[in-house]
Amino acid sequence: MADVFDVIVMGAGPVGENVVDRAVRGGLSVAVIEAELAGGECSYWACVPSKALLRPVDLAGEVERAPGLTVEPIDVPAVLARRDWAVNDYSDSGQARWLESLPSTYIRGRARLAGERKVDVGGRVLTARHAVVVATGSLAAIPPIPGLAEAKPWTNREATGVKKVPGRLIVLGGGVVACEMSQALHALGATETTMVVRGHRLLERCDGFAATMVADALVARGIDIRFGTRIERVERTGGEVVAHLSDGTTLTADEILVAAGRTIGADIGLETVGLPDARPIEVDDSMRSVAHDWLYAVGDANGRALLTHMGKYQARLCGDVIAARANRRPDDLPSMRDQADRYGPPQVIFTDPQVAAVGLTEEAARERGLNVRSVEYDMSGITGAYLSAENYIGRAKAVVDEDRKVLLGVTFAGPAVADMLHSATIAITAEVPLDKLWHAVPSFPTVSEVWLRLLETYGL
Repeated sequence: MADVFDVIVMGAGPVGENVVDRAVRGGLSVAVIEAELAGGECSYWACVPSKALLRPVDLAGEVERAPGLTVEPIDVPAVLARRDWAVNDYSDSGQARWLESLPSTYIRGRARLAGERKVDVGGRVLTARHAVVVATGSLAAIPPIPGLAEAKPWTNREATGVKKVPGRLIVLGGGVVACEMSQALHALGATETTMVVRGHRLLERCDGFAATMVADALVARGIDIRFGTRIERVERTGGEVVAHLSDGTTLTADEILVAAGRTIGADIGLETVGLPDARPIEVDDSMRSVAHDWLYAVGDANGRALLTHMGKYQARLCGDVIAARANRRPDDLPSMRDQADRYGPPQVIFTDPQVAAVGLTEEAARERGLNVRSVEYDMSGITGAYLSAENYIGRAKAVVDEDRKVLLGVTFAGPAVADMLHSATIAITAEVPLDKLWHAVPSFPTVSEVWLRLLETYGL
C-alpha cells in the first residue's frame, strides 16, 4: 500500500502546494509530484523574478518624480544578484522540505494520468483513494512562425533568468509579459528594444486608457512599438536574430523574446481517462471535473484564470472540498465554491505606471447586456497624488451596474497603485452598494481619496 494515497497532486507549483496543504489539514494522506522545482513557474521563472527585476525600474521612476532626489544609474549586477536571491538560486530545497513537513510525500518526476485514479511517475504507478488533482500549469506558447522555433527564442524563463542583458531585443507580443519584460530589460541594458504587436494597442484585456498610458510610458523611455505588424519569418545567423516583418522591414537583434500567451501543457495522460489532450479541463465551481467525480483541476489547468493568486484561491477551496467529501462532511460551504472568477479576477501589471484592475471593463459589461455607467477621474488632481510625485500622471475608472447600484469593475493606472486594488476587489466581491461605499471615508492626504472623487463624479 506504499503507493496508495488519499489524494495525488500532479504539480508542486504554488497552486499544487496549496491543494496539498489544505488536504493534509483535512486529515488526508497526499502525494505531490513535480518534474521541475517545487514552487513552480511563479517562484522561479515568472512572478517572483520578474518583480525583482522590475522593482528598481519602479523605484527609479518614483525618484525621478520626487523633487530634490537624483536617479543613480542602475547597478545591473546587483539587480541580477537580488533576483537570484529572490529565487533562492533556483534551489527548491526549502519548499521541498516544507511539503515533506506537512507531512506529504514529495516525489520528483514527470506525472501522467494512467487511468481512473492512477498516476504514473516513470513507471511507478500511484493510486488515489479519493482524488487526483491536476495542477500542471501552462507553458509559453511559441507561434508557428517560420524559423522562430529554430532561432531558439527567449520565453519568460530566459527573460526573467537573464544573466547577460542583450543590447538589442525584439519582443513579440503586447500583453503583460511583453510590457513588463520590455520595460525591465530596456532599463537594465537592452537599449534597443522593439515590441512587435499584431493588434493596434497593448494589454487588450485592460481598459483602453490604461493601455494607452503604458504604451506612452514605454515609448517615452525609448522603446519602439510597432503596432499592426506581424513577424512573418525569423532566422538566426551567428549571434544575431533577424525578424522579417509584414510591412516589409526587418529587425536585427541579439535576442527575440516571445510573449504571445500561454498554452496548456500536453501529454499528461488525459487521453487515458477520455479527455482531450492539451486542452483545459472543464470543472465545476468545486474544481471537480465535469467528466469524472475523482478528478480535479486547478489553476492554469482548468483555463478559468491564468493568474497565480486565482489558482491558489481555487486550490484552497479544492483541497477543502476533497477533504470534506472524503470525510463525509458538508462540502457546500460558501468557502468551498469558486465565486471570484465570475466577478473578474484582480490583476496588477507591474510596469511604471502600474495598472491595477478588477472586475469587468466597460466593454465587457456591455457585451453581457448589463445596464452600466462609467465614471473616470484624473488622479493628478488628488492632493495625496501630487504631493507624492511631481507631474503625477494617473487615472481611475469605475464601472457601475445602474440597476443594482454596485460596482462591476475598477481600474487604476498610475504610480504605485497596486496596493489600492484590494479595496476595489472587496467592494466588487461583497457587492457593496454605492450609498454604503460613500461612508467608507478615505484618509487625507492619500491617493485613496480617489474613491471619494469617483463617487462624487458619479453623483453621490
